[in-house]
Amino acid sequence: MRTDGNSTSAQRAAATAEDEPTERRGATDLSDRDRPAERQATSSTANEAPKQRAGGNAGRPGLGRSFHHLWAASGLSNLADGVLLVGVPLLAVSLTRSPAQVALVSAATTLPWLLLALHAGAIADRLDRRRIMVLAGWSRAAVLAATAAAAWLDLLSLPVLVAAVLLAGAAEVFADTSAQSALPMAVTGDRLGAANGRLVATQTLGNHFLGAPLAGLLVGVATTAVFGTAALLYAAGALLLLGMRGRFRPEAAPAQALRADIADGMRHLWGHRALRALAAYSGVLNLAYGAYFAVFVLWVTGDGSRVGLTPAQYGLLAATLAAGALAGSVLSGSLTRLTGENGALVGVTLLNALLLVVPLLLPSPLAVFPAAAGIGAANAVTNVVSVSLRQRLIPEGLLGRVNATCRLIGMGAMPLGAATAGLLATLAGLPAVFWSACVLSLLAAVLILRDGQARGPARGHRGAESHE
Repeated sequence: MRTDGNSTSAQRAAATAEDEPTERRGATDLSDRDRPAERQATSSTANEAPKQRAGGNAGRPGLGRSFHHLWAASGLSNLADGVLLVGVPLLAVSLTRSPAQVALVSAATTLPWLLLALHAGAIADRLDRRRIMVLAGWSRAAVLAATAAAAWLDLLSLPVLVAAVLLAGAAEVFADTSAQSALPMAVTGDRLGAANGRLVATQTLGNHFLGAPLAGLLVGVATTAVFGTAALLYAAGALLLLGMRGRFRPEAAPAQALRADIADGMRHLWGHRALRALAAYSGVLNLAYGAYFAVFVLWVTGDGSRVGLTPAQYGLLAATLAAGALAGSVLSGSLTRLTGENGALVGVTLLNALLLVVPLLLPSPLAVFPAAAGIGAANAVTNVVSVSLRQRLIPEGLLGRVNATCRLIGMGAMPLGAATAGLLATLAGLPAVFWSACVLSLLAAVLILRDGQARGPARGHRGAESHE
């Protein structure tokens, strides 16, 4: 599960509730204190097309054609993600019961973020971001079609499965980095909260609510069906992206070496206190998630599991997590207006820490299913708030590089967590992994809380001085 939605990646059940942006101008609002002056100017001028399509309500501009094509493509791609999110661990468990080897498959899914995120960000700031997304979608479709053929020929093994998720994950890095950087060019700055809310809900519906139960059914039908279905969905999503209209290449593409571009993004992140705090928060929280969910499947399903769910019930558990995430996406705007962005992040992260140990203390479906709904809601709130903040704080010309640097820290922590979980579970057992994830989640809440206390209750914009 990604807290960065990229990652990061259907149609919303309650679109009207997300029409309210998640921005809140309050005592603990990071964006009020750190929004750079150049980003304010850029967000209002980057792409005027959505404003012209506002319809009868000039005060609340519509999201526009380009966003809706991006949204639809995201729905199909995230449905494919959901099929793989549940299908790949179930296939891995059918090949081995070793915690280390199952964790290896999970680590391979997100390892490309650690290896390629910085380069993907630099390329997204040089080339047309829409074209990058299209090529990445077709690349994922090709890799998974080949894997489906291998399964059909009875050639699927653990090394083949690891190679497939590595290659598909590499394409995902370029797709998700470009998508997050293209969104502020497709909608106006004051609509980023609403747009991100819809995308997070779409990711939730596709990854868990629809994709997870579908994966459970496909695993029962044939291994080939898992990869073949995902390949078709990625290809269709790439075709939808061709309908986006407007400019999706930065006006001033960098002329310096790629390495210098990457260094610029890293310096910008390090010099910006709010972005630095968000990156550290995402890294620690995703380290916890990466460890927890790398071995969670062993705790709840299969021979010798404590909860004893069937593969189909495991898919329903993921769907329950998605239902909670959908609720969190709908309520995130109201929560941030009530508590501020810092307050929302701290509150839901503390709740998340408590819920992570429920399956350990009460290994029963009656307790695990409600806990999954709560974890999903908490994850959705952190996604909407943190991604919207980043997109408002980063200048357009640096969106790809700084977003990629943030996601390197956030998504790159997941394979590290997964690898650590495999080792820790082998040496000390699964409960040690779950308790460690709880402690890391508490640490993430402390990081955001300390940052808010250090800033104090001051309001207003600091302009160019926000880079400390």
